[in-house]
Amino acid sequence: MSATKFPTASPTASPAASATAPGPVAVPRRAGTQIRLTGVTKDYGLASPAVAGVSLTIEPGEFMTLLGPSGSGKTTTLNLIAGFETLTAGSIAFNGADVSRLPPHKRNLGMLFQNYALFPHLTVAQNVAYPLRERRLPKPEIARRVSEVLELVQLTGRDGTYPAQLSGGQQQRVALARAIVFDPSALLLDEPLGALDRNLRSTLQLEIRRIHREVGSTFVFVTHDQEEAMNLSDRIALFNDGRIEQVGTPEALYQTPETLFTARFLGDSTVFELPYGDGAGAAWEDEVWAVDPATVSARVVAGSRAALVVRPEDVRIAADRSAVPSGANAVSATIRDVEYMGAYRTAVLALGRGGVAGRARLDALESDLGAGQSVTAWWRVDRQRLVAA
Repeated sequence: MSATKFPTASPTASPAASATAPGPVAVPRRAGTQIRLTGVTKDYGLASPAVAGVSLTIEPGEFMTLLGPSGSGKTTTLNLIAGFETLTAGSIAFNGADVSRLPPHKRNLGMLFQNYALFPHLTVAQNVAYPLRERRLPKPEIARRVSEVLELVQLTGRDGTYPAQLSGGQQQRVALARAIVFDPSALLLDEPLGALDRNLRSTLQLEIRRIHREVGSTFVFVTHDQEEAMNLSDRIALFNDGRIEQVGTPEALYQTPETLFTARFLGDSTVFELPYGDGAGAAWEDEVWAVDPATVSARVVAGSRAALVVRPEDVRIAADRSAVPSGANAVSATIRDVEYMGAYRTAVLALGRGGVAGRARLDALESDLGAGQSVTAWWRVDRQRLVAA
């Protein structure tokens, strides 16, 4: 299906005018609304603000995910963008126009929630048409848009079905259709897949990504699920304690975390906490490891706490230390367990004298390693990251 745009008709447009209106037109990527948050703060009078001085620019047509643990401020930030919460300080602008004081119904935003929020007494078509009827669009225009958006979410032919007759995934598709049918400035999605099972979540993630590409609108997605954020996003804003910890593409946050929080929240990591950090080297127990300045986070301050982070896929295991390649960093280890994961195996390691927990990804056929075996774990210097702890 070609990219679809749902042009907003004037409330005064006549049925005759809408009948001759052009059909769907292709929308170029990045056709959505820019959303700019500047010093956004929400303080409920508790020990610390729910959102504290958040500044973030979401580009037109971007799929931006607000990711973080419960209580980190991501949902409150989404509600501030929607206008459901009032700002304590800061400003929010759409395409350069300040909307900080506008009520929700004047911000022209689509919303998608976890609980679908469908009207049980209305059919699929009537649910989807509801925001168009509220805007008093002509009936032919409503019918055309409803037909187009149901095709987009792959529910053609279910017009007369009621929500109770649909699966959870189909109900969420109806909710998505209703959220985009009136051509909102942006679509805000608040953990919309949280109530679905894993397989259905994966299917709808693909559908949301496809619809985002076809519609070309700005999507702002809230989740605490790291894998979901990695799969869907153009960029991720990682929240921690009311502030943004790091912003970047999924690959950037995974491969080049700036802080230990980012490294631990996004994927598994083997972490060696250090008493201090600099770009020259890392001392841990009896080991002195080389550090490539290119792999040192800009947030690492000489003399302050730091951590050396290595992802499981970058850790290798040698039965004897003499087999470690020259120039690699290494540490003695004991295999605690080997987990079979189908396409690969994972060695669960105890590292150094203190038995720091670590992981190494093994080939699925590499089965000659077992629990209790003493080995050496090693990795290339350019595959580690020194981050602020």
